[in-house]
Amino acid sequence: MVITNDLKKGTRIRLACGWDAEVYDNKKGNIRLAKVYGFETEIGSVYAHDIKLARVEGRWVPVVGIRKVGG
Repeated sequence: MVITNDLKKGTRIRLACGWDAEVYDNKKGNIRLAKVYGFETEIGSVYAHDIKLARVEGRWVPVVGIRKVGG
């Protein structure tokens, strides 16, 4: 498993809707910048909870988020 905050620029990801994307930032948090390959290819923000899989060392692995305690 991979944590959403560990995804680096250039990592290939698969979103909940089934589209592939490529991470375009090294930030941490609930919103990430990505190049999404859908009906059109475009760069925009995606919610971290919509990232379901990441391509790591040639394999698709599940992605999990971090739950904040309190708040």
